[in-house]
Amino acid sequence: MNIATLHYYFPTKEALIRGVVEHAMNRFRTTLAPHGSPDDQLRNHFRAVRKLLRDEPQLGAVMGELALRSARDPAMARIMRETNDAWHRTLRGLLRRAAREGHLKPELDSDDVASLVLATLTSMTLPTLAASPRIDQGLRQLERWLGLSSN
Repeated sequence: MNIATLHYYFPTKEALIRGVVEHAMNRFRTTLAPHGSPDDQLRNHFRAVRKLLRDEPQLGAVMGELALRSARDPAMARIMRETNDAWHRTLRGLLRRAAREGHLKPELDSDDVASLVLATLTSMTLPTLAASPRIDQGLRQLERWLGLSSN
């Protein structure tokens, strides 16, 4: 692809970043099954995100780099915030359903838990953690804490 073609589809840097983030988030959306009980959906989401990042490490690397760069680029920060806000809303809704159906402890605040889940999953894209066994340990503990562990 030449630069003219790139500029045709993405006339600005912001448009290109949006395109990259949209592509990446479409891949992450595949990890959220639209069926099953909320606790099964959450458990499967955690495992599918880990598998996706293991199978497609470049996806995590790109998202990690964009997250790090967003600290210095207001336009990129806005895109990443919008993306994370949408993911947070989805997780919060799933957690609320899980609590309503008795799959989560009622004293857990779904907004706070969604923030913790999002922080845990997004940390998996950081270069220093991406290949670390700590990721699997953290996800297993998160599943146990939420009562989602199948062990």
